[in-house]
Amino acid sequence: MRVLLTLILLTLFLPSHSQAAKISDATEECVECHAMVAPGMVAAWKESRHAKTSPEEGLEKPQLERRISAEKVPEELAKSAVGCAECHTINADKHSDTFEHNGYQVHIVVTPEDCATCHPVEAKQYGENLMSHAYGNLENNSLYQDLARTINGVQFLEQGQTKITPPGPETSAESCLACHGTKVEVKGFDERDTELGPMEFPVLSNWPNEGVGRINPDGSKGSCSSCHTWHRFSIEMARKPYTCSQCHKGPDVPIYKIYQVSKHGNIFNAMGKKWNFEAVPWTVGKDFTAPTCATCHVSLVVKEEGDVVAERTHRMNNRLPWRIFGLIYAHAHPKSPDTSVIKNKAGLPLPTELNGDPASTYLIDNQEQQNRRKVLQQVCRACHSQQWVEGHWLRFENTIKTTNEMTLTATKLMMQGWDTGVAKGLAQDSSIFDEALEKKWVEQWLFFANSTRMSSAMLGTDYGVYDNGRWYMAKNIQEISDWLKMLHSVGGETSLTVKPNKQ
Repeated sequence: MRVLLTLILLTLFLPSHSQAAKISDATEECVECHAMVAPGMVAAWKESRHAKTSPEEGLEKPQLERRISAEKVPEELAKSAVGCAECHTINADKHSDTFEHNGYQVHIVVTPEDCATCHPVEAKQYGENLMSHAYGNLENNSLYQDLARTINGVQFLEQGQTKITPPGPETSAESCLACHGTKVEVKGFDERDTELGPMEFPVLSNWPNEGVGRINPDGSKGSCSSCHTWHRFSIEMARKPYTCSQCHKGPDVPIYKIYQVSKHGNIFNAMGKKWNFEAVPWTVGKDFTAPTCATCHVSLVVKEEGDVVAERTHRMNNRLPWRIFGLIYAHAHPKSPDTSVIKNKAGLPLPTELNGDPASTYLIDNQEQQNRRKVLQQVCRACHSQQWVEGHWLRFENTIKTTNEMTLTATKLMMQGWDTGVAKGLAQDSSIFDEALEKKWVEQWLFFANSTRMSSAMLGTDYGVYDNGRWYMAKNIQEISDWLKMLHSVGGETSLTVKPNKQ
């Protein structure tokens, strides 16, 4: 009976040979068991291009149609479909999570370095991307860490005073680090009872996680499955805005919400079901008629006659002249994806001074900004006239200027509070995020200025006015000003006390 069940499951879950490349013996062994214990996982792989195409077949495609960037693939991998064994046994000696499993040296976490066997250009580009450094850029920045503690910490009352205990690893892993990535390490091995008897598996800390800057057991950074979700690894999924919405929804990064109400989002929602999200290259006017996130930031886009509009990139920020969210002021993009190296003149780990002046040493210069501006505008001009594009960018860059000015006003008010002693700030070696006055200042740039700039960038209209837009920036400045007057009249306020992390 068990043999019959196995044969039925293999029939259901192995790709049909009329559609698929040859499957290696090792992967067939994997599928034989996992089709019974994790059928959803196997079904997703069965529908993937990996299951139906060998690297050798991928290399036979014309250059523009290739999804594989390697010039040559190891002989033992070239002729078989890309299956369980091909991904979970490669580079086994580099993985601290490698363990013996049914006669194979298997690792749990598949990493960009593993994917680089077939996709070296994409892996290299991703390593030069802010996303791949997202874990370190958060964990190695003392100001970000302070902000995270005041958001995620547990508040309690002690003798009438509000105090805060820093968050534990579980809280951090499901909040900030869910998107930024965790550091996955092997903490030992554990024996578990399975249908095939006792088996030993590695115990991973900070797991599960698919964050864009995850630190992997082989030392590499990032997770390809953040966008190309396992085990389908679909280019269609990565090109649709729902994937980006996992981390870019708001209110601090309201990109997906803004896209939904934009003209582009409207066209996608109305017409997107007719588009071809699988085509490589991706032809504007034929495969799609309005951009998604991937169109502007990632995909190889061509015109119908074959002219390249934008090269494929997994660096993503090489089409971005400005960094418009996450920091106090919008500023030119950082030169290095490792932003933890940045220090302004005041010694703070920020790309600008508190008055908005850029820490230019660490940021791209005007020439590089113009180069990136040109590349992104080429994508715009694939559908719009030159006048339309120039008019749009004129408004967008004006929005950068005015939102920075509004943030500067809020910053000056907050610094008045520090200078007059009604709040505690840098001079008192205190957190700059824990008092009510400071939290309103954070909202000014983290929510309201961000929303306004992103709305301007993506034609999201109301998100730049009333829905966390200009109305809230103006309202917030008035409330900060009124709050200051109130604090002066009552003689100041007591901030939260942050207790040492005992963990």
